Amino acid sequence: MRQSEELAPDKEMDSYLAALAPESDVETTASGRRFGNAQVLQLRLQLMANEQLRELAEMRQTSPTALAQEWVMQRLEWEARQNNLV
Repeated sequence: MRQSEELAPDKEMDSYLAALAPESDVETTASGRRFGNAQVLQLRLQLMANEQLRELAEMRQTSPTALAQEWVMQRLEWEARQNNLV
């Protein structure tokens, strides 16, 4: 097999993969990209805050990501109520 043939896109494989994962429900973990119907955001914390988040998450038997997400959702709900957006 020649090198140009090896690098050529496999249209059959692309079609098969597209059928398995339709574009209307694309999932990714790239920053700012869609993940199902959600958007992935990065959160940078100072080392001390990150450690505190990890400890609290461990005490609650959850992940730091899940705990941070829960807090953000609670705060957004609170903000919406305070600003009569609900």
